[in-house]
Amino acid sequence: MELLINELSDKKFEVIINADQETIHKVFISNQTYLDLTSKKISKKELVKFSFEFLLEREPNTAILSSFDLIQISKYFPEYFTELRLYCSMKI
Repeated sequence: MELLINELSDKKFEVIINADQETIHKVFISNQTYLDLTSKKISKKELVKFSFEFLLEREPNTAILSSFDLIQISKYFPEYFTELRLYCSMKI
């Protein structure tokens, strides 16, 4: 499985997941959400990558919403924030 991440704008990313069935997703990240979640320890692109790897550990790519705000992940997976903070804490 391969992830291709394209930054469409400062707040919008396109993620293409090449798997048995290719899927395309639009993800939105406000600057405030980015700051709150990462304290700028990782880039927005790395945040998107982490988030999709997190999702793909829990569900097939075909089950991931085609368009969503990144903050929505925590509604379906409450452990998302904890795992993201742990990941960011390992970054300098």
